[in-house]
Amino acid sequence: MPLTLVPTPIGNLEDITLRALRVLKEADLIACEDTRTSSVLLKRYHIVKPLISLHRYNEKERTARLVAALGEGKRVAVISDAGTPGISDPGFLLLQAARSAGFEVDVLPGPSALLPAVLLSGLPPHPFVFCGFPPEKPGARKKFFASLAPLSYTLIFYVSPHKADRQLAGMIESWGDRPAALVREISKVYQEAVRGTLSGIAARLEEGLKGEMVLVVAGKEQDASDDWRERARELRAGGRFAREIAEEIAELYNVPKNAVKEFLMNDRQP
Repeated sequence: MPLTLVPTPIGNLEDITLRALRVLKEADLIACEDTRTSSVLLKRYHIVKPLISLHRYNEKERTARLVAALGEGKRVAVISDAGTPGISDPGFLLLQAARSAGFEVDVLPGPSALLPAVLLSGLPPHPFVFCGFPPEKPGARKKFFASLAPLSYTLIFYVSPHKADRQLAGMIESWGDRPAALVREISKVYQEAVRGTLSGIAARLEEGLKGEMVLVVAGKEQDASDDWRERARELRAGGRFAREIAEEIAELYNVPKNAVKEFLMNDRQP
């Protein structure tokens, strides 16, 4: 494959697939977020290849150079400091450019902090929304959190220790004190899941928590009335009579039949 995005360990260097190692060994050129960080992994597995940096400050210029390398018939592998490149790390711009230029591309499955954090949090794993890093600027961050407020899905964020306090404060301001978990140092010696509420996690941060962090936050708690109304709409869309719908909703949700019938009569949604 001319261009392949290769996930690398997020902590323990053993968390890499045999296929990933093979692709790296067969590559003519490896693009790294930080060549110094990647050299530790490559040295561990005796991989000696030409390296080129690909980070947020040179991504556009290096993308053009790497697409040119693909045009010369070279096989290019892309790795980030940890995890899957192209999500919150460089790689997606190159992936788009390579596809636009007509080159075949591939993305290998492998390590990511996202899924372990969701499961370790103890919050519902589906549905969830991955939100990446919150915006840096206060105004944009406030608007961003406000847009997420109505969602009932579990929300996942990447956060950094020196910014997490003001990010959590903004979440509490927008959403209230929701259940949450801060999962840090995944796949490392000091892995920890701090479960509780946003305010409780904020208090723990004041004690000096460090490391790579993923914040998992419960979605907006749904009103039970929303549940039965949505179910009534589904039954109506399926061709059921109002009387039948009222009987079923009354039994499932303990709602008066007349209230269901009145809702169906006045509801204008399909």
